[in-house]
Amino acid sequence: MKKALFFWLSMIFVLINILPGQASAYSYGDPNEEKLAEVYKSMQLKLDENPPNFAGAESLFDTVKEETDMHMGKEPGEIILKSIEKKDKKATLENMEKLLVLNVARRLESIEKNFQEYDTSKKLLAKGFATYEALSPKVESQDTGTDKKIRDEFDAALNSLGNPGLFGVGKKESDIGSFKNSKKVILDTLKDEFEMTSLDVGHFSESATETEGTGKKDWTDLSNVRNWIPIVLIVAVIGLVVMTALRRRKA
Repeated sequence: MKKALFFWLSMIFVLINILPGQASAYSYGDPNEEKLAEVYKSMQLKLDENPPNFAGAESLFDTVKEETDMHMGKEPGEIILKSIEKKDKKATLENMEKLLVLNVARRLESIEKNFQEYDTSKKLLAKGFATYEALSPKVESQDTGTDKKIRDEFDAALNSLGNPGLFGVGKKESDIGSFKNSKKVILDTLKDEFEMTSLDVGHFSESATETEGTGKKDWTDLSNVRNWIPIVLIVAVIGLVVMTALRRRKA
């Protein structure tokens, strides 16, 4: 019996590693955090020191500059570094805020291009919202209701992604038209709020075949129906072994 159990568990392990697209998932690390937004908040703290710690702010920005250049072109990073070099706190923070708006646009654009990939889209939307949350205090300080408006549209965007359900249970169809509308409202509002003439962020390179962050295997994501296959197999094999053992005892 032990040999049979070992054999079937070994087979399950092999299946987990060879099933295409099931074991290797699109990984963004913690979906509720965005590194660029975290760097912005840390830079704020550095620049709020007395006197402002521009060297510390520059070191922090350097940790995201390569990714910024890759996804949004070199110009935004160069402008931010120049404002740091001039020791202009106000310009540095304002330029960082504009960069965060561009990052929201990048995430939403990527969702539209990969709209049918539910897991990817949901993670990207969480990244976009985490970026907006770093901007939210400034938006909310204007007391115009804009913050609530943007948050409501992020909720609507999440709802528009639908839900694949589990084995068809709880399935909800996605609505790309609704998503595009929420995307437009969010970006147009941010564009006006931060007085930006364009949200052109260069090229958008995210797709379901590209990884970012750790790239670790994420087969524990149970929102993906296919990730239930190994679990079902394990339960079935254990049940089979138990039943076999009970029959042998009765015999």
